[in-house]
Amino acid sequence: MASAAPPSPSPLWLDAAAADALLPGSGGGDVIAALALDEALLEEAHEGVRGETVVRTWMATAPVVVVGSSSRVEEEVDIAGCAAAGVPILRRPSGGATVILGPGCVMWSVVTPHPAGVPAVERIHAAMLDPLVGALQSAGLPVSRQGTSDLVLAVAESGATLLKKISGNALRVRRQGVLYHGTLLDGFDLALAARLLKHPPREPDYRGKRSHAAFLVNLGLGRERLAGLLRQAFGAVDSLGQIPRERVARLIEERYGDRAWTHRL
Repeated sequence: MASAAPPSPSPLWLDAAAADALLPGSGGGDVIAALALDEALLEEAHEGVRGETVVRTWMATAPVVVVGSSSRVEEEVDIAGCAAAGVPILRRPSGGATVILGPGCVMWSVVTPHPAGVPAVERIHAAMLDPLVGALQSAGLPVSRQGTSDLVLAVAESGATLLKKISGNALRVRRQGVLYHGTLLDGFDLALAARLLKHPPREPDYRGKRSHAAFLVNLGLGRERLAGLLRQAFGAVDSLGQIPRERVARLIEERYGDRAWTHRL
């Protein structure tokens, strides 16, 4: 009789303060380091170095524009506007459209090892987004999934119920690991999106060509409450005790700190 597969290790938690203690800036003060840390954790998962899922949050301490891995900067970003406002432009390892981060925008990441091979992409979206939706709904928020990987809040406005985006998410898949990460708008200056981002070249049907200002909304729960709900959603109890500092340094040198790499498209 075949023996049962061993249970998966419990997910580990890494919040911004803990990340900063392990690698200064990786909790959001240095967005380059924060992005590199996501990919470094994915490398560990893919290579079988770490068997646990890692769940983390962080927040940029100043505005920064982050384009998707295959985004064309000129198509999605007001480059001159960013330069005038002193807002840097960076690139992330995952797909999807450009986002703007900063205070009030909670970033969340889940890095999951899949030693037997990754599931289908739609199953990945469901495994990541459905628990988060459930946690937000438990806080009394009318949140649902829309489009490929968006989370929206039902907002009563002018006698109608509108679906407004609170979270955009993206993933990077390797043969034996998945990085899933995204935004949670909580107390963000939404006007920045209208000032510095162009209308996206692709949009989900539910957006209906609405401007950034009409399409986005903040949750207003507070950073600590959101982090607690995320931790609840994925059952991340124990804390991550170390991070791959050398991998982060290499990725910063090879990619995230290299302007040519960011502006290659």
